[in-house]
Amino acid sequence: MDEVDRSILAVLEQHGRISNAELAARVGLSPSPCLRRVRRLEETGLIRGYRALVDPAAVGRGLRVFAGIRLVRHARADVVAFERAVVRLPEVVQSHHVTGNYDYLLQVEVADLPAYEDFHANRLASLPGVAMVTSYVTMKTLSPDTA
Repeated sequence: MDEVDRSILAVLEQHGRISNAELAARVGLSPSPCLRRVRRLEETGLIRGYRALVDPAAVGRGLRVFAGIRLVRHARADVVAFERAVVRLPEVVQSHHVTGNYDYLLQVEVADLPAYEDFHANRLASLPGVAMVTSYVTMKTLSPDTA
């Protein structure tokens, strides 16, 4: 991977639907070599896919909560049971195994606070091996687009 590939990746990370002609112009290539590079980046797995960023509030997921999860035990069977269960919850849009005070950090999106209260009490806290859940309600999300 060279500097041109890095430039292609940087542009595609911000503008995944950019046309090949526009991408080529931004990175200083003609369209054919640019397209070959993009295809190679896809084939080698450096580009894993493309997706739409959906406004969560517009689809009934206006409340974002980060939940720190601590497990009771760290035996492999307990970890596997938790991981298999948590990835099945549609409210959990990202799940990260982390170091520090928690074992997992989850990004949860639900309609509102009563919906999160129900999710927390009836689904999240009852996952296999969960000892503790600490919730952080998002008040504002910052990104380069909002600055």
